[in-house]
Amino acid sequence: MKPYNMIIMDYKPYSPEWHRKRYLKEALDKYLDDYVENEVILEDILDILSERAEKAHQEFSKLNELEYMIRKE
Repeated sequence: MKPYNMIIMDYKPYSPEWHRKRYLKEALDKYLDDYVENEVILEDILDILSERAEKAHQEFSKLNELEYMIRKE
């Protein structure tokens, strides 16, 4: 019986994927080393995702408006 359904992904050292995973691990390790509550970690992740989604929506709206203006000409 496995306690966790773990997927281990090893990337080529110093590849972009390897760096991304390293940065994510360091950030998570910092939260865990500081004994931050799981709810705080979750809220921080959701906050980051929400900020990113809002920026993407703003960019889409701007591009959509520009496309409308170009087609209207």
